[in-house]
Amino acid sequence: MPEKIDYNSLKAQPDNEDFKGKYENTGAIASYLVDSYFSAVERLVSKIKVETAHEIGAGEGFSTMRLKNFVPKLTASEYLEKLIPKIEANNPDIPIHRESVYDLSIADNSVDLIFLLEVLEHLDHPKIALKEINRVSKEYLILGVPREPIWRLLNMCRFKYLNDLGNTPGHLNNWSKKGIIKLVNKEFGPVLAVESPLPWTIILAKKRY
Repeated sequence: MPEKIDYNSLKAQPDNEDFKGKYENTGAIASYLVDSYFSAVERLVSKIKVETAHEIGAGEGFSTMRLKNFVPKLTASEYLEKLIPKIEANNPDIPIHRESVYDLSIADNSVDLIFLLEVLEHLDHPKIALKEINRVSKEYLILGVPREPIWRLLNMCRFKYLNDLGNTPGHLNNWSKKGIIKLVNKEFGPVLAVESPLPWTIILAKKRY
């Protein structure tokens, strides 16, 4: 059974966050970074054989539009009800669910691969989320988070969020490459491969039963 979460006590405030900014930024550098990110994800997917995949935290569905090209069958979910119509509009061919990462409707061991991209850093309880993902994943997880301290340093170089030492609003957790590998190894299973497109860490891990 999923662990009980008191949603009223969470620090995370997804209603106030921008889920589309990096995808709608038409600048050459921003576009290059996003393309590099998804190229890294695609390389990790190419290392495994899967039929079904599920994306958690789809935002407005821009990432979903890319991920569905990497796997035979993709579904997606999002916690914010107001974003569901936007995901569906961007991905009319993808089944979309509204649910929390802490309490997924997916059955145990029912999806070959879970995508959790730029979500974990926003969560109050990352370990509980990874435990729930371990429950529903049949075998694999691909997880991406900002790579610290590079992420903060780059923000400060842009004179962004200086009062918070470069920490992006909404980021409740910060991991180095070594730190996120250690966490995933412990809470989900062994890390099989790692990609480091600037300024992220993206991990492919295999479920520990």
